[in-house]
Amino acid sequence: MKKRVLITGASGFVGYHLIEEALHNNLDVYVAVRKTSDISHLKEFNIQYTYPEFDNLISLKKELKEKQYDYIIHAAGATRARSQNEYNTINAEYTYNLAAAAQTADINLKGFVFISSLAAVGPLNTLSGTITEDTIPNPITDYGRSKLLAEEQLKSISSLHYTILRPTAVYGPRDTGIFIFFQQLKRGIEPYIGQAEQKLSFIYVKDLAKAAIKALYTCDQKTYNLSDGNFYSRYELGTIAKNVLNLKTLKFHLPVNFVKIIASISENVSSLRNKAAILNSDKLKELTAVNWDCDIEKAKHELGYYPIYNLDKGLAETLAWYKKNKWL
Repeated sequence: MKKRVLITGASGFVGYHLIEEALHNNLDVYVAVRKTSDISHLKEFNIQYTYPEFDNLISLKKELKEKQYDYIIHAAGATRARSQNEYNTINAEYTYNLAAAAQTADINLKGFVFISSLAAVGPLNTLSGTITEDTIPNPITDYGRSKLLAEEQLKSISSLHYTILRPTAVYGPRDTGIFIFFQQLKRGIEPYIGQAEQKLSFIYVKDLAKAAIKALYTCDQKTYNLSDGNFYSRYELGTIAKNVLNLKTLKFHLPVNFVKIIASISENVSSLRNKAAILNSDKLKELTAVNWDCDIEKAKHELGYYPIYNLDKGLAETLAWYKKNKWL
């Protein structure tokens, strides 16, 4: 009999690939989505839909008891919010509610995988050094602080069989974040913020999905940083993408203070519309951070995580998908 897994955040970019990998591993997949979510791109999958209320512990317990999940992958969360409180509610409180409900409901849950973020640790301030699982967390954004809070609250449920995954910048087919940069390249421009040297890291979404499924079977209350195992200069993403797309661009650098003004204006306009800004001061801190290089040796040895894609291979597949599906 197939084991049953609940995947939250299933209508999103990462969620799509988690579904694909879970089905590939012969799991019975239930996906948690909002009733207002666009799920047209999920019609190809043999999956069941469910609509949990993450702010209602009693409702969550009823949902979990009824469905009797063997595993949960919690990928739902907010990457943009209007305040620290909103981030904390969605990313930390809802995570705790789901985990607490799973622990107290009458189910035999074998594993709970939480998709956190390297932002929960934060970047290093110098080019020397590498982020490890022993690095003392010092998140620099509201988003990162909310993810760290979620991790801390998850760890407070002492008898829960969990694994925390901290992926660095995730890219791949269906991503709309880094995709914005590719759109600029296609228009012939290659903008950068400031001129400081940086160490960046990336993970291809299919590698992340494989790591999440592996983690289901080893949930022993540990945390793993995830990347493709390499670090890249600030220009390599653009250089590789231009080579794949056969593009020539005008490269230029925007002063950091100028972009701060733009981000502030964006936040104010979005606030008037009661929305979260795409470009904000938090995002700017992440984009201009010095060192996001992270060590993945622990994930290799304990999780069996060996990434298949470096940035060259991952971008070739990603950009081919964007072109095929007329995004670029």
